[in-house]
Amino acid sequence: MKIRLFLLISLFSCGAQQQNSTPKINGLCLVAPPYEIKSEYYDPIVAVKANWVAIIPYAFCSPSQPIVKFDHPNQWIGETTDGIRQAITLAQQSGLKIMLKPHLWVIGQGWAGDLNYESQADLELWMASYTKYILHYSQLAEELNIEMLSVGTEVRQIAKSHPSFWRNLISQVRSIYHGPVTYSANWDNYQNIKFWEELNYIGVDAYFPASESKTPEIAELVSENLKIREQLQKFSEAYLKKVLFTEFGFQSVDFCTSGHWKTDGINHKVNLQGQANAYRALFETYWNEDWFAGGFAWKWHYKHSKTGGQNDLKFSPQNKLAEKILKNQYSKNEKN
Repeated sequence: MKIRLFLLISLFSCGAQQQNSTPKINGLCLVAPPYEIKSEYYDPIVAVKANWVAIIPYAFCSPSQPIVKFDHPNQWIGETTDGIRQAITLAQQSGLKIMLKPHLWVIGQGWAGDLNYESQADLELWMASYTKYILHYSQLAEELNIEMLSVGTEVRQIAKSHPSFWRNLISQVRSIYHGPVTYSANWDNYQNIKFWEELNYIGVDAYFPASESKTPEIAELVSENLKIREQLQKFSEAYLKKVLFTEFGFQSVDFCTSGHWKTDGINHKVNLQGQANAYRALFETYWNEDWFAGGFAWKWHYKHSKTGGQNDLKFSPQNKLAEKILKNQYSKNEKN
């Protein structure tokens, strides 16, 4: 009996040790550029110790035009199949793993979260063309041995109301692409997704509001983050799947953790410390959790020396205090 108990404890310990030793996904969401990508653009990405990148092929539609269009002649080169292929090849040459993360840009709205169609005919047109878009990049992901694929990003209304469409889409994707698959749900919608059982990860674009403070303190943010963490952990345990932050990030402005939709387009002042504190608190809250797979910081521009800096209000952590926090956390993978 003692021998059997010892063996069970040993097996459990080995399993836990193996799980804990799995490196976190320390990722960056790369901006699809309007210019040709060069290999040297990946040097700062490697220098910040990222081990994954999310590469984003964009498609377009509108509330009045349900056809999803991609590889359009007017698109930036970095958004097209040729540009995405080049970005993937150079990332692989730099030793980076890749999540292919298609985004839908809605003309007149921007964000895909409010997109919906009242007409069944329009909805069916959208679904057919969106399927074509995702299957096109599924084929590319399989061809280039991509490590992960997201089947959608923040398509909030249609993801909530038509789960059977997504289940069928995921089935078609898996007939082409044989790697891990996720979906990138908006932070306020992941609990409404009814097809997580078909996926490998619970993908969340993690823009959870945490504080209304002008410059939120780390302790304050961690305290609020722990409430969110508890909900995510329970959700992870219910589905027996790890949570992946398919996006996370903060603008370098006052009130940066109050919800970026509250500060977008508003004349706030630059606040590098607030952004850095938000990064610190997020890493302290999640990165040591076994049920948490890691995440992708939003967002990283290829021309590093010309991005971000002391006067920049935007999401990029580049050339700011937040980049130092990011590098410090991502460097910990090398010590495991």
